Amino acid sequence: MLRFPSSGALRFFRIKTLPLRPAKRTMATEVTAFIEDFNQAYEQKHKAFEDNFWSTKMNLKGCSADELTRTKNELDRFLGDAQMLAKVQLLLQRVDLSAEQRKTLAIFERTFKCYIITDEKGVAMREELNRLEAKLAEGRRAMKLGYTNKDGQFVEASSVQLRSIMRTSEDEAVRKSCYEGMRSIGNFVAAQFIEITKLRNKLARSVGFECYYDMKVTAAEGFGKQILFPMLEKLVDRSKSIRDKALKTLAAEKGEDALKPWNMGYALAGDLSALQDPYFPFENAVNAWARSFAALNIKYSGATMRLDLCDRAGKYSNGFCHWPQPAWQSSSRGWIPSEANFTSLATPGQVGSGHTALVTLMHEGGHAAHFANVHQPSPLFSQERAPTSIPYAENQSMFLDSLVGDAAWIGRYAMNKNGEVMPWELIEREIRQLHPYKVFALTSMLAVPIFERRLYDMAEDKLTVEAMLKLADEVELEVQGVMSSRPLLSVPHPLTDESAAYYHGYVLADMAVYQTRKHFLQKYGYLVDNPKIGEDLKNIYWTPGNSRMFLDLVKEMTGEELSGDAYIEMLEQDVEELVTKERAAYQEAVTKGPKYSAGDAVDLEMRVLLVHGDEVISDSNEGGITAACQQFSKWIGANFSK
Repeated sequence: MLRFPSSGALRFFRIKTLPLRPAKRTMATEVTAFIEDFNQAYEQKHKAFEDNFWSTKMNLKGCSADELTRTKNELDRFLGDAQMLAKVQLLLQRVDLSAEQRKTLAIFERTFKCYIITDEKGVAMREELNRLEAKLAEGRRAMKLGYTNKDGQFVEASSVQLRSIMRTSEDEAVRKSCYEGMRSIGNFVAAQFIEITKLRNKLARSVGFECYYDMKVTAAEGFGKQILFPMLEKLVDRSKSIRDKALKTLAAEKGEDALKPWNMGYALAGDLSALQDPYFPFENAVNAWARSFAALNIKYSGATMRLDLCDRAGKYSNGFCHWPQPAWQSSSRGWIPSEANFTSLATPGQVGSGHTALVTLMHEGGHAAHFANVHQPSPLFSQERAPTSIPYAENQSMFLDSLVGDAAWIGRYAMNKNGEVMPWELIEREIRQLHPYKVFALTSMLAVPIFERRLYDMAEDKLTVEAMLKLADEVELEVQGVMSSRPLLSVPHPLTDESAAYYHGYVLADMAVYQTRKHFLQKYGYLVDNPKIGEDLKNIYWTPGNSRMFLDLVKEMTGEELSGDAYIEMLEQDVEELVTKERAAYQEAVTKGPKYSAGDAVDLEMRVLLVHGDEVISDSNEGGITAACQQFSKWIGANFSK
């Protein structure tokens, strides 16, 4: 524990009259002790909150919204201690600090500045926000969501299930009912979310920011919304002609009704999802992820990962990865490996569930690999909130999940239960059918931060439920060109402080993903099963944690400033050229096969726990990760109908 009172009162050190060198050693020891005590105190507060975050989001036995609020408030108060900031700044004035001490104290200072609120009214507003957000989350978790099936019966379904059915159901009435279910989320959350929005803005303005979005992006990225949004708006402008061409092509090929929000996903996928589904068996997803990461030479430095992969009633409606235990190097305890909680929302047996689970595993597993490999002298370097850059965090996961779309990856890992690789014809069909429409993923991402920015820019007397619902529809039409199958107010991120004013990170990260892919292809010639990729990711992107700025790391990795050039190049790539390139990569992949076969033992330097709510399904400590995957596969077979 800390050696100073929890109230944050300054601790005064007694210094004996000693010769100069011993005095310096004594003070250096005091600084080391201060850093270590602070780190351990932060670690305790962080873990208490994250344990409650997981239990409430997963709807575990005994979960408590009140406990979540209490531990969040305690963490906020700890990080918002102005007297502690003053102590850190006083220590930073010393001329005899080691480089590591100075770096560590600097991240303390930078973190404090993201959270410090000196005004008592501001502290009260923040705590009230924690209460309101927990209440909204609890209500949203209990919301009865669903659709009317072809027999006219109401079927309960999560938002993830509704979107999946919209992509795969042949019945338009069912698809439309799913869309209406998605739309109902906005009406359900609107009144409470408006009050949260007003209070967030009031808090941000009380500490000198233009609005809540400006406060959040400044804390995370080190620059405000006046720098961020010109970058996003430039991408909107550059992609608009590509988007319009894609919409026109879709309407010409599938009819105008294909542009309706409940039809668009189905029109794009058609029967492709069903045809590809056997090559992504849900029960094999964990094994494919583990083998793919092992072949990339990705290790987890002794981490423990808890995976809760299947959807169920009351579970939070978005995949995520959080760290109740950040990785760090302690001066007294040595290396502290990370603990990660990782969830997805798959429904085994539902068409597309295996592919969804696999992409989520690659994505969230990428997050976990990143934060497991931050080797720095404080947990503040490896925690996911500000001042950790959002696109910095998302770049890692989105780069790794992008591999699943590569023919070189599919030719090695996309196999049915008989061990047969997905045929080239299905991959070529996907390229021809979907590549011209990849711009839709970009515009879908862009719509979220643009909506949030305009929401927080609205005058308080204009912030009404009706105005917010109208704004959401207007932004969808403006940015996406049509109404979206995923209504903006069904996106869970804006509702909670951890992920509000966050989505711009996905856009900037995707820019970095395509820039990084281009760099690796130019440097090494290939991506999948390349062990040098894991080495470069660890050494350049992962090890520094938030001691380095995102834009600087991208430049160090790729040799260029971050831009949307590589992203736009990908969107504009000629389909015939892409087919030729991917066919060659597929043929090579099938010939070579994966580095590790399905039954091979792989070592990710990690303990894996596969769970379903409170139930522990399997544990890699009992026979290794391959055995844990096999036990999980049996559990899926026993608990979910095909």
